[in-house]
Amino acid sequence: MTKHKVGIIVGSNRRESINRRFALALARLLADRFEIAWVRIDDLPMYNQDLEGDRPETVRRFTAEVGALPALLFVTPEHNRSIPAVLKNAIDWGSKPTDKNVWRGKVAAITGTANGAIGTAVAQQHLRAILGDVGTLVMGGEAYVTFKPEPVDTEGNFVDESRRTFCKAYMDQFALLVQRLASPPGA
Repeated sequence: MTKHKVGIIVGSNRRESINRRFALALARLLADRFEIAWVRIDDLPMYNQDLEGDRPETVRRFTAEVGALPALLFVTPEHNRSIPAVLKNAIDWGSKPTDKNVWRGKVAAITGTANGAIGTAVAQQHLRAILGDVGTLVMGGEAYVTFKPEPVDTEGNFVDESRRTFCKAYMDQFALLVQRLASPPGA
């Protein structure tokens, strides 16, 4: 049986991103059921409609990658109670022009981590609204994970068993949704 692909988009362009470490740990929870594709967004130029006629190569690569994926896991930090500019920029590139919107019909889950008590709760709510507007089916449920104490080590391995158990349940729910919605009927 062929594994479905799941793309992981980390909403950070920081080299030492705790969300990148967290995403690596989540990818390991999915690896036995899915082929994981890491979708890079940090090399995209700022969205500018003037560039639509001759899209930069990085934008063509990005939209082709997302377009080929049935499902996406977004792992994002929170910047000023919203999503980081690098992530909003990627969403804008993928949604334009409207007839070539690569987000439409994708299955997605959202999570993230931060040092605060509510993790990335507000950013996740904003991202849920934006993705819904561009036609992405976002899984219900919420996964706000605080990074204090650190749930994963520098290699992306869970070191906190209670948060590993919580995240595994969330990834299991996502896997079930992807398998149901990304598989043809009767498969």
